Amino acid sequence: MAYETFEKAEGVIQEINRGDDCCSMELSLVSGEDIVNIVVSGDTQVMDHVRLRTGMRIAAFYDTDLPTPAVYPPRYRAELVAVLRRGQQVLLDYFDDALTSADGSLKLNIGPMTNIVTANGQPYVCSSENAELLVYYTTATLSMPAQTTPQKIIVMCP
Repeated sequence: MAYETFEKAEGVIQEINRGDDCCSMELSLVSGEDIVNIVVSGDTQVMDHVRLRTGMRIAAFYDTDLPTPAVYPPRYRAELVAVLRRGQQVLLDYFDDALTSADGSLKLNIGPMTNIVTANGQPYVCSSENAELLVYYTTATLSMPAQTTPQKIIVMCP
């Protein structure tokens, strides 16, 4: 799956409601002053298979190529959800052979404690260069591009 058309909605889950069917739910996310509704279906990939609860801070990635209802607050269908710890950031992007993101915002420095796995949690033993990566990190330099040693990398295998 190509992730270049994915955008991120990040915030704290304020409310969880049943969706249109028994396999989906709608999350109300609060991000600063804004509220965004996220639909999580049975097809949504929730990283680490975490049960979503109110009060959790998450990043929900949705495909901008899919139709979105013109409602307020916005309502997006999540393709992928990542739960975030305090101070943690996440970026989903293609990283080149220098481990720099396609948007040029982040360069990765792989450390000995960086956990590199596939989306199903299995160890990834190949090079993580030239791949779609979901990168979890806490601190980054102020340089351009920002540099970080990620805590965890999930390789989004095709």
